[in-house]
Amino acid sequence: MSISVTLPEINIPEGELKLMLSIKLLEEGLVSLGKAAEIAGYSEKAYVEILLHRGVSPIRYQNLNLEKEFNNA
Repeated sequence: MSISVTLPEINIPEGELKLMLSIKLLEEGLVSLGKAAEIAGYSEKAYVEILLHRGVSPIRYQNLNLEKEFNNA
């Protein structure tokens, strides 16, 4: 799938925009880590390193039931 977006003149390189978009999609739970890395144009390993450098956790804890997890531990 390809999407074309016309933005007003901004001084941000395309690669940085892709990275920012991929991070936001990952944070919102809309894409997996692998898909986010693909959107940004990086391997998963390199992408995780970038996330950590930016203070973003590559691990998503969606729908985590802490009481159930505690009881199963």
